[in-house]
Amino acid sequence: MQTERQSGQPQGRSLRLPWELSRGTQASASSRTTVCFFGIAALLILSLMVGVPAFAAEQQAILDAIRQVESGGEANPPRGDDGKALGPFQIHRIYWQDAVAFDPQLGPEAGYSYEDCADRFYAQLVVKAYMLRWIPEDWSRANAEVIARTHNGGPLGQGKEATEKYWAKVRRELDKRNES
Repeated sequence: MQTERQSGQPQGRSLRLPWELSRGTQASASSRTTVCFFGIAALLILSLMVGVPAFAAEQQAILDAIRQVESGGEANPPRGDDGKALGPFQIHRIYWQDAVAFDPQLGPEAGYSYEDCADRFYAQLVVKAYMLRWIPEDWSRANAEVIARTHNGGPLGQGKEATEKYWAKVRRELDKRNES
């Protein structure tokens, strides 16, 4: 049996957890309000951390423009490139595999599959991982041209002439957004 000195608690009293304060008469209204505020704040922060990917505004604008070019902004677009590309960002399996190799939390070990690229929020995480693998500096600086051309042409897409027309489409989408 623990003594008062060992447990740090007076004998006969149990440790009261913050959420239990509102049940007792010893807690003031002020302390209950403080505990409630911090509890709600913690839940809000936790939900933001696990629910929706957070990107800087510039990166999100680039992703939105790419999504518009790739799928017309449709929530559930059909497969593209003769069935080889999936979701709002029209991600190919090899692109997904590269992203998962960089961030295994996006792969089968975490319960995800290529088919999850049909989900907009998951697909955004895949695009981010792909960019962090191949062009981390350009991603962090939100270099729209390099991001768009890499998305379209692979790791060396920024140097391919074939990605110039794609970049022009993404740039038009970005310009439209900046005008409004």
